[in-house]
Amino acid sequence: MSADAYLVPARASTAETEVTRSRFLATVERVGDEDAARAVVEGLRRAHHDARHHCSAWVLGPDRAIERSHDDGEPAGTAGAPILEVVRGSGLSDVVVVVTRWFGGTLLGAGGLVRAYGDAARAGLDAAGSRRRLRLTELTLTLPHADAGRVEASLRDAGVAVLDVAWAEAVTLRLGVRPDAVHDLHARVATLTGGSASADPAGSSWVDAPATAG
Repeated sequence: MSADAYLVPARASTAETEVTRSRFLATVERVGDEDAARAVVEGLRRAHHDARHHCSAWVLGPDRAIERSHDDGEPAGTAGAPILEVVRGSGLSDVVVVVTRWFGGTLLGAGGLVRAYGDAARAGLDAAGSRRRLRLTELTLTLPHADAGRVEASLRDAGVAVLDVAWAEAVTLRLGVRPDAVHDLHARVATLTGGSASADPAGSSWVDAPATAG
């Protein structure tokens, strides 16, 4: 992914696996910050208070710069780290994965725990799928009422995101396009308005693209 796009979960998901009578429930949620990730963990701890461990990992941000993992009582490096490694491999960000374990009475050993937690996380992420999150350059375009409907429809047909429409003495459209499409937008606006209007820069924002299968 470029600096103008990254992957996020398409949906919240759960997946359950079993290893030597120990049950592993992976829960995947999309989150925007570390407080939200911790809240997911604590919510599962309350919901499944009979489980022995709620091990977790999360990755956050367009640059995937924030990473955390927690073993929650399992031997160091046998739970949180393999979950985090699977999250890294998925390419997703803004995601928390919690693997809840109900102990089945048989010790799995370090290698067994690493495989079990990694496999559970992978199953949860497979069920979550992915979608791209895109950075859009925002621009505002002010038009006379007589032209606004035609221009808006043409821009939508061309794939320009119309983020907002404000009606006053004139009509102001707030538009969003990929950074590499700004030049094309200016040319399109000039053509549609006969050069009588132009779009002005108005910052940027992140939006979700349609989900992919997964």
